[in-house]
Order: sequence, then C-alpha cells, then structure tokens
Amino acid sequence: MLTQNLGYPRIGSQRQLKKACEQYWAGKIDLRELKEVARKIKAENWQTQLDAGIDLIPCNDFSFYDQVLDTSLMLGVIPQRYSSVLSEVKANGEIDLYFAMARGYQKDGLDITAMEMTKWLDTNYHYIVPEFTANQEFHIFNENVFGEYNSAKQQLGQKAKPVLVGPVSYLLLGKEKEQGFERIDLIKKLVPVYVDIINRLKQLGSEWIQLDEPCLALDLSKKEKEAFEFAYRSIANRVSGVKLLVATYFDALLDNTQLAVSLPVNALHIDLVRAPEQLDEVLALIPEGLQLSLGVVDGRNVWKNDYEKSLNLIKKAVEKLGTDRVLVAPSCSLLHSPIDLDLETAIDPEIKNWMAFAKQKLNEVNEIKQIAEGNNGLLQANKKAIEARRSSEKVHKQAVKNRVAAITEADAARTSAFPVRQQLQHERFNLPAFPTTTIGSFPQTDDIRQLRAKFKKGELNVVQYENAIELATIDAIRWQEEIGLDVLVHGEFERNDMVEYFGEQLDGFLFTKNGWVQSYGSRCVKPPVIYGDVSRPKDMTVRWSKFAAAQTDKPMKGMLTGPVTILQWSFVRDDQPREVTTNQIAFAIRDEVVALEQAGIGIIQIDEAAIREGLPLRKAKRPHYLDWAVGAFRITASGVQDKTQIHTHMCYSEFNDIIEHIAAMDADVITIETSRSQMELLQAFAHFEYPNEIGPGVYDIHSPRVPGTEEMASLLAKAADLLPARHLWVNPDCGLKTRKWPETKAALINMVAAAKEAREQISTAEVI
Repeated sequence: MLTQNLGYPRIGSQRQLKKACEQYWAGKIDLRELKEVARKIKAENWQTQLDAGIDLIPCNDFSFYDQVLDTSLMLGVIPQRYSSVLSEVKANGEIDLYFAMARGYQKDGLDITAMEMTKWLDTNYHYIVPEFTANQEFHIFNENVFGEYNSAKQQLGQKAKPVLVGPVSYLLLGKEKEQGFERIDLIKKLVPVYVDIINRLKQLGSEWIQLDEPCLALDLSKKEKEAFEFAYRSIANRVSGVKLLVATYFDALLDNTQLAVSLPVNALHIDLVRAPEQLDEVLALIPEGLQLSLGVVDGRNVWKNDYEKSLNLIKKAVEKLGTDRVLVAPSCSLLHSPIDLDLETAIDPEIKNWMAFAKQKLNEVNEIKQIAEGNNGLLQANKKAIEARRSSEKVHKQAVKNRVAAITEADAARTSAFPVRQQLQHERFNLPAFPTTTIGSFPQTDDIRQLRAKFKKGELNVVQYENAIELATIDAIRWQEEIGLDVLVHGEFERNDMVEYFGEQLDGFLFTKNGWVQSYGSRCVKPPVIYGDVSRPKDMTVRWSKFAAAQTDKPMKGMLTGPVTILQWSFVRDDQPREVTTNQIAFAIRDEVVALEQAGIGIIQIDEAAIREGLPLRKAKRPHYLDWAVGAFRITASGVQDKTQIHTHMCYSEFNDIIEHIAAMDADVITIETSRSQMELLQAFAHFEYPNEIGPGVYDIHSPRVPGTEEMASLLAKAADLLPARHLWVNPDCGLKTRKWPETKAALINMVAAAKEAREQISTAEVI
C-alpha cells in the first residue's frame, strides 16, 4: 500500500517566500537571491515528506505566486497586452513578465493591468484566471517544470512526482476574452502540448505524474465530459512508460464517477473527507487495474484524523481492490493547511492534542498505513485524543446552544422594506450622488506593525499603545476629510487580520503564532481555530468606532466581519454542522451591531467577503447553504433601526447564479470587486434589477498600479449604463491594508475626482 501527498505549503515555515518576493518587488534583492530562498524552501519541503515516509512526493507544487499562473506561463498563454513587458524586462525576463501578469505593471513608460484573480473553487486561495482568445495557441514557453523535476529527483530519487494542473480543469478555470467561441473547444490544441510535457518528464525519469482535475467534482456539460474523454484518451495513445494519477478533490464525483473511473490513467484520487459516501459508488464502478488513492486525511483543516473512520474506508477499499491498488493520502494539497504544529508553544496543551498541521498530517498518512498493516498501538493513542475532544467541557456551552436553537423569523428581518429605509437614510446622511467611501482598512505600515508587536511583547503599555493608534486614526481621518471622501473609515490600525481580530475577542476561538496559509501571491493569513461554542463576552469595536466618529462631522462607518466570512476564513470545528457554528457567530456579531448603533454609529459595514466562496461546488447542494448563509447575515443586521444603514462587502466572485440570494441579504449597500473584470460582474445585478444600493469597485487594490481619474470615471460610466445612477457608490475593490500609502493616496485622490466627474456628466435625475 503506497502513501502519497498531493502538494505541500510553499510559503516556508517562517513565510520566507512572502518576504523574499516582497523584497524582490521592492528592488531590495535580486533574482539570484529570490531563487535561493525558493530552492531552500523546496529542499526543506521534500526532506520533510521524505522523513515522514511518503512514497510519492510532489514536485512542481511550488510557486512564486500561483500554480495556475505557472501553468499559463508554461503553456505560453500570455495576454497580448504583456508583449511589451518582455522587451522592457531584459535582465530577469520571464519572472518579471510572470509578476506583471499577476500584479500589473506600471513603470518604464508602460501601464498594464493585472490579470483577473478569483477563488480556487471553494477555498480562500486565489488563482490568476487564464485568458483565452479564439485563435489561442499553446506551446512550451517556460520550462521550470523540468528543472523542478530534476532538482527533486536529485534529492528524492524515484519518489519525486511532478504535479500539473490537468488540461481540462485548466481550460474550465479560465475565461474567454472574445465572443464567438467556447474555451473548452481549445482542448484539441492544448492536449498535444501536455503530451510533449509528459513525455519529456518521462524521458527525465519520472515514474508517476499527478494531473489535478478538480473540475471532475463540478456539474459538467456533455461537451465538458467529452473533453475529459478526448484529453485522456489522446494522452494515453501518445504516452507510455509513465504512470498518470488524476486527482479530484473538494467534493464527490457523483454523476461524473463513471467518467472518472473510465479515464485511461493508472490511478484516481478521491476526496473522502469532504465526501466519504462516494467510495461505495467508485468501488462499484472501478475497472480492473485502476489504482485508487484515498484522501482520508483532511488537507483543509487542523483537526487530528480519526484513524478509526479512515481505517474503515481503507478496509472497504482493500477488500475490493487488494493492498497493491490502494494509496493513502491527504484529501487535497496541504497548501491549505498551516505548516507545523510543533512551532506552536502557547496553545492550550489539551486542545493542541486534538490538532494536526501539514507536517503532522504527513505522519498521520504514514501511521494510518502502519495501523492498516497491524500496528494497533498507534490506533489506541489516537482514540484517546478523539474521545478527549468529544467530551471536553471547553467545547460545549449550553447557553450558546440554547440561543441558536431558539432562532425565530423575527431575528432575521429588518423592521421596514428597503425603500422605506433608503428614504430615511438619505434624509439622515444627505450624501451627494455617487458617494465616495473605502472598504475599511488603510495601509498597515511597518510602524503600525512594529507598534502592535511591541505591545504584544509588553514593551508598550495599554495607554502608550492606544495613544499611538489614536494618532494614526486621527491622521487618517484628517486626510480623508482633506481629499473629500463622503463616508469615512477609521483605518483599522488596531487590527491585525479582519477575522483574527474578532476571533481574539470571541469565546470558542484560539490562535496560533505560526499557522500561516497562503491566500494569494505574497498574501498570507493566519486563520483562527474555532474549537468550541462561540459567544461575545464584551464589546469588540465600539471603543475605536466611537473615538473615530468623535473626530469628524462626516459619517463614520463601523467595520465588522460577517459570520460566514469568519467561518470560511477560520479552521472550523468539524463535530457539528457548519450552519450551527455560523449562527453562533451571527448572534455574537448581532450584539456588536446593536452596541455600535447605541454608541451613535449610523453606518455599519458587515463584510461577507466569503459568502460566494462557501457555495457548494454542486448546484444541488447550494439552496441549503444559501438559506443558512443568508439567514446568518440577516441575523447580524436585523437588530437595528431603519435609519441605520447596513453595508456589506464581497470579494472576487461570480454572482450570476446567486444574485437573488444576495438581494435576499437585504443590505442597504453592497460593495463588490469589479475593476479587474471591467464591470463585467455588474451584468448579473443589472439583469436581476438589483433593488438596493451598490458600490462597484473602480480600482484594483491587489496591484500597486495607480489608475487614473479618467479610467475610473470610465468604469463609473459603465456602471451607470447598467444600474440606476442614484444607487451607485464609488469605492476601491477591497480594503487597502496591504498597499503602501503613496499609491493609496494617489489612487483615492483620483477616485474622488472620478466621482466628481460622474456627478457632472452622469444623470441622477431619478431622485428618491
């Protein structure tokens, strides 16, 4: 029985890659130094997996920014607008082109927008969306995959297993950038390049190659299913002497089961954490000779594996297939897991005993194999840990359970319908047409981060720390007033992460010191861990919102994170339904919303950046999720008066298929990210005739590029063509925490100017 891993975190145990990339972008280190950091991370990762006894160890799972962007570069899928970059970036060539595609490029007389970015299926990891044209050609443009394999082979020998994004999923995860064709039809042009890549890897000595096809867990059209059949039949006809493993994850195969098991490959990986029920159907249909990789260790959460459950699944597979045809693995790449629990020295030892990070999950894979082969001592130790968590008083609080059990319809309904509220709010705030605001956070400078670090270390007392935060807040308010923003924010200088900050103040959460995971590029987050029932023991944001509001005569937004986003961006307990945990969080946030209103805050933003991200991959499962996700938001927002304006913000998402549920959230104002798509995402709101107010983002905060006034005014004009101008707000795509002050100030000044231009040129005659 072989063990394998699908992928490993690439940021480094101390976020070395993040720091190196940011230093490279700032010109503080050169390409040689950047590559040396990468080399060390890869070597350490491979050695960790080798030491854990993993039989098939992934390579080419490392990326400087994103594995899908790596695939685009490898295949020469480079949008035409970047052709001029190649002539400018002479010394470092492809790496600077690569980063330009991810982040945009604004120097050397060039001004080129970044490629679109969106969530990787239902995770908080963001990938760079491939852009396809009707006459798209593919060829091997970048050869890193071969160098990666050679390096891995030197260290790992035949255990090195190259990982590629599969050809069909690569196309399906991209977008057509022209009318009149379907990107899936490009499969016939794409497959020959995959054949060349696989054959070259075979010639270098590769015995196994992993092809990630997560789209096999989605609802597929007839044409898309045919593309899978064509792609893998074509590869099988032109490749021999190397074993191909197709990896699926994040949901069950369901109606794609027959398709998946019929692909002419050597092994199929399935996710038995998300969908253990699929094993029976897979075993019933699996053909002779196909090996089956069982994803029994959770690659997306931090809880210790229940060996007994995993062993029951393995036993069932072995009885049907025999040990030689079964592989044991994590459910998906460990990219989504923190790296090493051993680095955590401050976690409650009782709770720590219930947990496992990426390094520990590798050991779990190995131990499960050992137990399956007769080592019962390891099983007994695991049983004790699982039972201790199940019965711990730290997990369960009856008062919290009772409150959730007593939810009524009144808990999730505003007093009046939106038109009534809108009239009252317009009278209260008297804002101009196209009111300007930001999403919440301002740049977290080194000074602010050092201030917070000193406070945590005890080098500053509370008074010293808060005095410094007050000064930063006042400076931000004065600057916003100076440039003419209409609705201000306090900047969130006291906050670390938008979820972590709240989790630190809620019961039922714990925090790590080094539990970092990659969100996108160099952006890493340290998700809280929800281990027990959630409640709010005291005010969380009132002090800072009240202080900020007292510094200005303009409206000041209170800033909160919504329950679904807190859930999605945390490591969630797996011992009760997710909707129960979400409702516990919702009541905690509701209490904070009411407290803010009582403190005089009239505009309160409850960010639900991740509500689309939590959408199940399969359409049949979505209604249930959307019912409880929307209901949870409404619980948070429905305890206030009609004159209090509730905002929400949503990150990169496609809204077409959930627009009616977004409307059902009944936020007075929603802000969304639309600049990278050139307002394309607004089409869904226009077709639906979205009734409430909306702030489509007019500039991309994930790029250092500063858009001009004319560019943003043009986007506003596009928005006004789609939606009533009287409903439109003007704002950036997202929070500005990760940006620098010079670019932030320049962009916001341009944004305010664009709003003024819109007021002059776009009719808002339809007045309430």
